[in-house]
Amino acid sequence: MKFRCLAATAILSLSAALTTPASAETRLAFGATNSQSAHYAYFASLAQIVNGAYPDTYQASVVETGATVDNLKRMSRGQLDIGLITTSTLYQAYSGVKSFDGRPVESKLLWAYSLAPQNVVVRRDSGITDLSGLDGQKFGPGMRGSSTEATSEEVFALLGVTPDWVRGTNGEQANAIKDDRSEGFVKSAVGTSFDALTTDIAAFTPLQVLGMTDAQEAQIRDSLPELSIVEMPGGEMENSGPYKAWGFMIGVSARPDLDDQTAYDLTKAVMENMDEQAAAFPAVKGLNLPELTLQYATSPLHPGAIRYYEEIGLTVPEHLK
Repeated sequence: MKFRCLAATAILSLSAALTTPASAETRLAFGATNSQSAHYAYFASLAQIVNGAYPDTYQASVVETGATVDNLKRMSRGQLDIGLITTSTLYQAYSGVKSFDGRPVESKLLWAYSLAPQNVVVRRDSGITDLSGLDGQKFGPGMRGSSTEATSEEVFALLGVTPDWVRGTNGEQANAIKDDRSEGFVKSAVGTSFDALTTDIAAFTPLQVLGMTDAQEAQIRDSLPELSIVEMPGGEMENSGPYKAWGFMIGVSARPDLDDQTAYDLTKAVMENMDEQAAAFPAVKGLNLPELTLQYATSPLHPGAIRYYEEIGLTVPEHLK
């Protein structure tokens, strides 16, 4: 009798399992950056777009992270589904070179959305007027774990300039500048303007930007071809005329094993909702992100993203497949 009851219970349990529908939502984690960054707001808009486009399919949420390098590491461990990256560092990770030597992360690009010139910003009262003047000075390379930090170290080493690095989060480095414990830092611009954090510092601590000499530009072009040289207009807040900065594209890449359908769905939803993106991150207003992506990408695109771009009539170069 006991056996029959157990068997009946097992059958009922199995029947319930077969008839109970699985969860309609796939949870997705979007790795962004520090919450003080304008790019965090952009990733919050991506989550809203995806959740609005596929309410019964995906439930996306934003994770505050240490930006590019941290995101790539987390994606390699399956802790994030997509993440903010820079095209230069993604190239290195996918190729297994430089800081990723022997430890490649085969994360594929979904789209690029913003050019990121790297502003070398110092206090005006520092007396520093060129990059070489930062040798031995307390100075922030960019947020700890970010692509800005990694690129700054590489560029300054190439130029033979060795600052006394002040490391930390963006907020910690900003406070060090305000308190005169640091002469400045490297911070990504938004388009050709200061980002919100640098503007906040400048409101009470006058700043200026240091551009490159022609010789320094030539060194970077020759030795770091994954970087772009960006013409910047300068202005009153920057306390400069036109100057040149190194930079890269900021984009979104996927964890190495993200399936093609999810990658396609995310790319399609985001590319077809520019208004929400522009409301959160005005720098994308008026941009053609698919064309921008195909123009500046330096490592392979995800097959799901390629499917979308080809569907809208674009030709994806062979080197990005």
